[in-house]
Amino acid sequence: MDILLQSFARPLILLRLLTVWTLLALGPSANALPSAAIVPLAGDDPDARSRAVDTIATSGDPNAARILAALVDARLYLQGESAVFVENDKAFRVEDGAAAPVPAGDAIIANNRLRGDADAALSSLRLFDPVFEVRMAAAKDLAASADEAQRDALTRALAGKLDPKVRVLVEVALARIELQSPEPAKRMVAARMLSVSDDPQVKSVLAERMRDEKDPDARQAIGAALADIDRRVARSEIVARVLTGISLGSVLLLAALGLAITYGVMGVINMAHGELLMVGAYATYLTQDFFRHYLPDMQDLYVIAAIPVAFLAAAAVGLVIERLVVRFLYGRPLETLLATFGVSLVLAQGARSLFGAQNVELSNPSWLSGGFELSAALVLPWNRIGIVVFSVAVLGMVALVLVNTRLGLYVRAVTQNRRMAACMGVPTGRTDALAFALGAGIAGLGGVALSQFTNVGPDMGQAYIVDSFMVVVLGGVGQLAGCVVAAFGLGIVGKFLEGWTGAVIAKILVLVFIIVFIQRRPQGLFALKGRQVEA
Repeated sequence: MDILLQSFARPLILLRLLTVWTLLALGPSANALPSAAIVPLAGDDPDARSRAVDTIATSGDPNAARILAALVDARLYLQGESAVFVENDKAFRVEDGAAAPVPAGDAIIANNRLRGDADAALSSLRLFDPVFEVRMAAAKDLAASADEAQRDALTRALAGKLDPKVRVLVEVALARIELQSPEPAKRMVAARMLSVSDDPQVKSVLAERMRDEKDPDARQAIGAALADIDRRVARSEIVARVLTGISLGSVLLLAALGLAITYGVMGVINMAHGELLMVGAYATYLTQDFFRHYLPDMQDLYVIAAIPVAFLAAAAVGLVIERLVVRFLYGRPLETLLATFGVSLVLAQGARSLFGAQNVELSNPSWLSGGFELSAALVLPWNRIGIVVFSVAVLGMVALVLVNTRLGLYVRAVTQNRRMAACMGVPTGRTDALAFALGAGIAGLGGVALSQFTNVGPDMGQAYIVDSFMVVVLGGVGQLAGCVVAAFGLGIVGKFLEGWTGAVIAKILVLVFIIVFIQRRPQGLFALKGRQVEA
């Protein structure tokens, strides 16, 4: 019985092996491009050369894009009846992409017409690239610069299966071409198709066509398209200002959060708070330098590692400042202001001595590079989005510390009534020191965030100290909720004012508003329950 089964099994195995060999032999050549298709490219007939480019583009050969790119760059060779293309000093056969000897003769020369045909064909081929980013990049290039030579390639691409986002861009590219048609009806259709775009380049194309348009119906269609684009661009600008204002508000929140704690608990006007931001930023720089030299494969994680480093470094500096300077000046605000201003100068000069007067270089990790594209006119950088998320996380951490820890209980008690807290056994001196260190550490976290989108240098903190105090005073002394509302409110309002009046006038208007507001409501947006800090 076993012998009988083996006699049937052997032919079946042989048949299966034969089938596999056949598929392997035929598979690579199913869409392979023969060298004969390259021969017309070396001839003198321009129409035949253009048809040869079209044959290559529509062949389905996986190497078609490489062959056309080689034609454009003069890296395509025809030797007898064999065609090869060169990449990185290595030659490959057109038929199957196999390695071949590097040719010694002259490459096929493409004139302007042939190069244009090849570029158009390459654009259509990249629309079907396996990588989505390549497809989108090709579609964006076509939407920005499509011309008449690419009409047929775009029409063929629309007949295929495209991603929805890619299809919209290809339709815009084809509409740009149709906008130059001699037929008014086609120009009207093209204008209506382009009206769905909010790309500034599309608006420029329509405006240019509007100047030369003679047909009244076409002019009306183009005018309506321009009006639609203007409305969408205006909405995008409003959204962009709000989102940028939220990003700025996150920066102000990180810069002011620590100051709200120290000012609320001790009533200390700490003019060195900006330099504590600088300490956190330089700690981030040193962490990046450590990763660059000792952990190069993990460099994208340096920002995460810098968070505890910056917090501890700034907290340690803040604790030293409180123990050596601030603790002797409680109840004397003017002297505290002058002393901490002197400390800020010392810290800034120390940074110059250690790191130099020039800004140091920090690079965003790859996961914070680039941005999220909401529309052609609105891109949100990932580092700004990261700052918003980070500031909310820091705010949550501070709230947990103040609500759920003994230190938080002591801080709230001292903030509301220092003398009563001392009578109840609260160690006010130790609470002052720890609160100051906590506020300084939060400033260090702000330095981590600032290092990802602004210059890191000895003077970077000075740009945020005034804004930080404005946030604290407007929100209400010692009030985290008020600090949050004031930070995001000032950030959004400031960005809208900058768009209307310019940055300098916007700063002046915000300052005038705060002065008037404090005159009417000295306790800020959120009044503190209990008595203020006493000497």
